[in-house]
Amino acid sequence: GSEDHVLQITLHHIVSDAWTRGVLCRELAILYDAFVNKQPSPLPPLPIQYGDFAQWQRQWLTGEVLEQQLSYWRDQLAGLTPLELPMDRPRPPIQTYRGASYSISLGPALTEDLQDLSRKNGVTLAVTLLTVFQVLLARYTGQTDIVVGLPIANRNQKEIEGLIGFFVNSLVIRTDVSAYPTFHELLKRVQEISLAAYDHQDLPFEKLVEELQPERDPSRNPLFQVGFSLQNVPFEDFALPGVKVQPFGGEVTTTRLDLECHVWEKGDGLQVGLVYNTDLFDRETIQRFGSHFHKVLGHVVHDPAQR
Repeated sequence: GSEDHVLQITLHHIVSDAWTRGVLCRELAILYDAFVNKQPSPLPPLPIQYGDFAQWQRQWLTGEVLEQQLSYWRDQLAGLTPLELPMDRPRPPIQTYRGASYSISLGPALTEDLQDLSRKNGVTLAVTLLTVFQVLLARYTGQTDIVVGLPIANRNQKEIEGLIGFFVNSLVIRTDVSAYPTFHELLKRVQEISLAAYDHQDLPFEKLVEELQPERDPSRNPLFQVGFSLQNVPFEDFALPGVKVQPFGGEVTTTRLDLECHVWEKGDGLQVGLVYNTDLFDRETIQRFGSHFHKVLGHVVHDPAQR
């Protein structure tokens, strides 16, 4: 209609990531405001472009640097076995990507307790949530070697924070939960593993798979089948002068993995989104998983010394 419009921007993931969305919206708003007022673009020239970063990465990630990164991951991921979550249907021979999502809310009281537990143990909230998620995966699978994929923004230099491009990387977090450690002990273990992974985050995931050459299974994502993230990407409210702006979109219909757990800070609480492969799981199964996640979170804040 003359007063109602939809703006849809489609970006291939090979040239964009979640951080890019915030950069794009911020610059779009700045340009819109300038052009409506018949002003030139106020955006300064970029000192470097995404292509500069890509070229630098190729040149830097060679020789001794590449071997040091690869050596860590070879040791860390030796003898990796797939995570076998109990499924409602047999796994198709070729991986499918049909998905759906289910959300649960963690109230202010539980969120505050989790933050307090994290502070007392000298870890981030993300590490605490990841540890609980891995505890739940261990209980569901009966396995003690728990592998989870963790996206990382990988914008660790000031010059690239304002660029549109694909910088995000996937880290493989592998945790041994055998010997019934206390939750306190497991928190420290996950913290150490995560910090070591961050120190070796510069190796692109596709390069890692190419170099490690794991036995490929067309029915699964290589190296990990379950993902976790605490979404803290900076994203300001998108506002345009003289225009009322509101989000427009549908439900999740695709997934890249068997199961993904995404957590957002929402107001004074947390929102948990479980994205799952609908060819493997029924919605009722994921609802039960979500309620169990909520229950385990409550248990660990009240008795973190339990095994």
